[in-house]
Amino acid sequence: MKILRMAAVGAAAALALTACSSGDSGSGDSTSSGDGATVKVWLVGSDTPDEAREYLETTFEDQNPGSDLVIEEQQWDGLVDKLSQAMTDPKTSPQIVEVGNTQSTTFTSAGAFMPLDDKYEELGGDDLLSGFVEIGTYDDTLYAVPYYAGSRLVFYSKAAYQAAGVEVPTTLDEYIEAGKTLKTANADKPNYSGIWYPGQDWRNGLPFIWSEGGELAVEKDGEWVGAINSPESVAGLEKIQDIMLNANGAAPDAKETDPQIPWCAGEVATLSAPGWVQGSLISADNGGCPDSESDIGVYALPGESADDTAPVFLGGSNIAIPAQAANQDLAYKAMQIMLSDEYQTILAKAGLTPAKVSLASEMGDTPVAQAAAKAAENVKLTPVAPGWSNVESDLIMETLFTEIAQGNDVQQAADTANDKITDALNR
Repeated sequence: MKILRMAAVGAAAALALTACSSGDSGSGDSTSSGDGATVKVWLVGSDTPDEAREYLETTFEDQNPGSDLVIEEQQWDGLVDKLSQAMTDPKTSPQIVEVGNTQSTTFTSAGAFMPLDDKYEELGGDDLLSGFVEIGTYDDTLYAVPYYAGSRLVFYSKAAYQAAGVEVPTTLDEYIEAGKTLKTANADKPNYSGIWYPGQDWRNGLPFIWSEGGELAVEKDGEWVGAINSPESVAGLEKIQDIMLNANGAAPDAKETDPQIPWCAGEVATLSAPGWVQGSLISADNGGCPDSESDIGVYALPGESADDTAPVFLGGSNIAIPAQAANQDLAYKAMQIMLSDEYQTILAKAGLTPAKVSLASEMGDTPVAQAAAKAAENVKLTPVAPGWSNVESDLIMETLFTEIAQGNDVQQAADTANDKITDALNR
């Protein structure tokens, strides 16, 4: 989903030198007064709802007569390369960019974004999601602020559970067994998934690794090293392989995109995905099936005991102003709108966890909102290491999980991946 490429790291590093050599704080040769200026906002994917986009455009242009705001939608694949190249020149740089939370460190560690320390309180201060503030901060300087978040939830077919005599599981082990039971009960259906698990989806495997006490990487003596081959991590990977081989019908090399396709084909009983995916499942515009809405149940992924939830990956995005962007004063005005209560409430009502903690209640009391609140009690992020982008750009985790999905030896696959992770973290 949020795939990085190695070439982007060098390009991002070059941005820091370019920013340092600029004497006008990225104002370029464009006017910063707002007279006839255009502010480009790069949003990625379709997660930001149309209502929010329209609010941003209209509000900005009402508040800044003579200036325009243009939203340009980008794709996650290849984003870091494209952004790194665009940001080196004030004439091509967007004024505001959305980056995935796992991508932020690539740019913040290079000083490629405008510092926002003096604007922290005005943008929301301690009301902002602390984990996303942390990942948007490098060397004690804030460069990227939270935009939205979303922990992964479990969506399921009520009819499939009832037909197989399966109850909503209360522990992680019960979750695995329920998926296997559902798969067996529908053995006559090709490609059926009791738990839909496309092979490359490593983010959905993180709860199993973390629940066993494992980690992807750890910092030792000032250096980041891989930890995916520890006994704890391997125990989690073995549970993932059990799901992939015995509860799943997705291909070993498949990605987690477009879950609405197998869902609407009646091939999925259970799937783990960010909360906003429910919209895709029932949206006819995206290949979803509106008629299935009443059949969709949702719960937080259970933990090791019935009283716990599993630690799930907290996905989402940050927003920032490129250091070389023209019209940074106007860009900041647009950023203020994007972090305003009005704008963030629109995101919350669309199923996204808002950037401001105080607005979480705006997600409502729907089953999705209640499950999201439960899941949010136990969330984690990928390692906050400058070199983590290399791990993602090299597709190390995707390769590891594909090998596991193919039935290969887990420890051997983890050992190979771990060496690659350590190398990538220290390039």
